[in-house]
Amino acid sequence: MQSVTRIFDFPIYQLESLPLKKAFTTKYNGEWISVSTQEFIEQYNYASKGLLELGIEKNDKIAIISSNNRTEWNILDMAILQTGAQSVPIYPTISASDYEYVLNHSEAIYCFVSDTEVLEKVNLIKDKTAIKEVYSFNEIEGVKNWKEIIELGKKSDKDQLLEDRKNSIITTDLATLIYTSGTTGKPKGVMLSHQNLVSNTIDSSPRVPLKRGESKALSFLPVCHVFERMILYLYIYESIEIYFAESIEKVSENLKEVKPNIMTGVPRLYEKVYDKIYAKGHELSGIKKTLFYWAVDLGLKYEPFGANGWWYEFQLKIARKLIFSKWREALGGNLSTLVSGSAALQPRLARVFAAAEMTILEGYGLTETSPVIAVNDIKNKAFKIGTVGKPIDHVEVKIADDGEILVKGPNVMLGYYKDPEKTESVMTGKYFHTGDIGELDRDGFLKITDRKKEIFKTSGGKYIVPTILENNLKQSKFIEQIMVIGEGEKMPAALIQLNFDFMRDWCKIKNIPDVDTNEKLIHNPLVIDRIHQEIQVCNQKFGNWEQIKRFELTPDEWSIDGGHLTPTMKVKRKIVLEIYKDLYEKIYGIR
Repeated sequence: MQSVTRIFDFPIYQLESLPLKKAFTTKYNGEWISVSTQEFIEQYNYASKGLLELGIEKNDKIAIISSNNRTEWNILDMAILQTGAQSVPIYPTISASDYEYVLNHSEAIYCFVSDTEVLEKVNLIKDKTAIKEVYSFNEIEGVKNWKEIIELGKKSDKDQLLEDRKNSIITTDLATLIYTSGTTGKPKGVMLSHQNLVSNTIDSSPRVPLKRGESKALSFLPVCHVFERMILYLYIYESIEIYFAESIEKVSENLKEVKPNIMTGVPRLYEKVYDKIYAKGHELSGIKKTLFYWAVDLGLKYEPFGANGWWYEFQLKIARKLIFSKWREALGGNLSTLVSGSAALQPRLARVFAAAEMTILEGYGLTETSPVIAVNDIKNKAFKIGTVGKPIDHVEVKIADDGEILVKGPNVMLGYYKDPEKTESVMTGKYFHTGDIGELDRDGFLKITDRKKEIFKTSGGKYIVPTILENNLKQSKFIEQIMVIGEGEKMPAALIQLNFDFMRDWCKIKNIPDVDTNEKLIHNPLVIDRIHQEIQVCNQKFGNWEQIKRFELTPDEWSIDGGHLTPTMKVKRKIVLEIYKDLYEKIYGIR
């Protein structure tokens, strides 16, 4: 059996070890269409030869911009890598000017897009780049379709050239440029090798508690992000069937259709799922409502591996049968493993989902580390709520004197593209500086406590760790987003986006009138007072200098399109401050 040292070895490994009839499945015009392992390999071989017919040389760059995850993306990814060229995945939601920057910085010569919306943004700036041609996955009039590359490959006689290219590629060769969205400044092009992604995939796979060849995955997080991309490679390696959700809006519907065993998500998604379930429980009455809240309260006390004792486990068994089984049914019925990354997961979510037999395995990593550094592990009883698990095999973590997490291993990037100075600034020998503050407990579990760059001092010289305050307050059902501010000011304060739907439901129960718009809601004295109560509860856990003294509610929902959030749902602190400059000035009496 072929050993896996390069990304395009994964499908061959699957073919030789445990081939699938439904390796990849995408929905087209209301119908799920699958390709087998064999068909997948045949198609990307054709696509590779088609690219060679276009004159693709080793180390050329090819951009892919897709609004949704789909089989075509993966075929093209493997096809590009086999030729010795590099793929440049780009977030579809960034601005046309950012498209221009990434395409020029990477020197991409071809661009593949998913649909008309993405195409229109590319066409705005195409003439300012080195792009020779744009191909689309969807059928778009007047635009070359990606199937033309496949057809070109079918007629090609470049089989030997393709073999020669494949044989010339070694594990340490550059595979892809992934541009980090970042919260400030221009995106950085992270150079990842075949070894970076292959090692991370193989070293993460022992943590997946599923049977090879007998499981399904639903994929919907953007595959242009390294987290979902590596996960897809892991599914191939573990012979897990991959189904692509139609969109974030249709995830709920697709879960019921596909009935997956595993999926990845970000904490905000799991919070929304929980809030939706909780809201339905609130609509119940009588004994059903009593049982629902009893089960939730029980779930919030959950500890792994029977640590709460036999009486708790006995009650949990009843709760699972009467209440939690219905939660699972609403999510397809077979979902047992969820993976969470990108931001801190609230411990209450980890507890209640695990109690419902849908364990959320929280992990930690960065684009620069391909991405996984650590992840919780239910399979080998290395699962601790409130941590991101133990470091994976072959990855070494040490904590610097100032608390920063340093990482060494085969997953650490080659560097930042065309920026040796920036690369040097984040490396000490073979150790990569993550920019995150954390600690390793006595059992070897890693806990993230803050971003190094986001810690600030008040004018009184006191250090404030904003994420600790933010994560604490985000446990409130009333708060959707929060950003703690106050660098150089006399006190910490906060900008808060309400969970508007939940807040309106609360107003309805309390018979609070005239809150039909967000503006009316955020200026209602009773609403303001309710948020003040939430902050007061939070403040009791912190020293006087850390406590949030003032806050303002924002009228709109923070979003990627609105510029508040990065594509991975992190708050763009600098942008949010600019957007709500007037609220900042109001808090600190600047005007």
